[in-house]
Amino acid sequence: MSGLRIPLEGPDGAGTEHALNLLAPNPSEMTLDGTNTWVIGLGEEVLVVDPGPDDEEHLARVAGHLEGRRVTTILLTHRHHDHSGGAARFAGLVGAPVRALDPTHRLGEEGLGDGDVLTVGDLELHVVGTPGHSFDSLCFWLPRDRAILTGDTVLGRGTTVIASDGDLADYLRSLDLLRARAEQVGAEALLPGHGPVLPDPIGTLDGYIAHRRRRLDQIRQARERGATTPREIVEIVYAEVDRSLWFAAEMSVRAQLAYLDGRVRP
Repeated sequence: MSGLRIPLEGPDGAGTEHALNLLAPNPSEMTLDGTNTWVIGLGEEVLVVDPGPDDEEHLARVAGHLEGRRVTTILLTHRHHDHSGGAARFAGLVGAPVRALDPTHRLGEEGLGDGDVLTVGDLELHVVGTPGHSFDSLCFWLPRDRAILTGDTVLGRGTTVIASDGDLADYLRSLDLLRARAEQVGAEALLPGHGPVLPDPIGTLDGYIAHRRRRLDQIRQARERGATTPREIVEIVYAEVDRSLWFAAEMSVRAQLAYLDGRVRP
């Protein structure tokens, strides 16, 4: 790999030799700086991963950045609106199909799943199934740059919420899978769906796995102290977290309780 492309401020313009981030203007507590839209490829044909929300200015900016290059395929890491909301409109702008694991978010006949390999020019992009944050979460391995696009499975800052359409048991398995894959292939960067590029994949994934185990232990202890509802657990375990994020913490607690109690989430 020729090296990471990291701007002085923020994730916009970050990436690797063959992957460039164009940041969507939708910052929030949940989306950090905004959604990272990834353009893959340097030649006349490119792939676009996660067009982002249905924001006309952002979609036009991405289309304009391509300067006449052809988008062969639009890919979705998962179905959540901040990643997929602009896909249909962007597909109309550039005349490309949308491939996703969730059939309801596809435009065209081809789906997307673990083990698929996409090509653009002389680049390959390998699909890795990583359910957990959502049921349809995917990551993408870019061998040429030794980089993994992680969607919301791993963020550039903080940790991932297990959404209502996700599952913690799946997520823990996905983290273990990514950790093993990163070591096996010698990954040198994680390109997240939100936040900056992460230049230490192994360290980041080890930190994620340890954090999840630590939180599970804290929740067990909170229950032993008498907490019974997700809110009561949040007030103990996430006491130091800004209260504006407690709604997200409660979502994660529900997922962790389902995991601890051996329940399958709907």
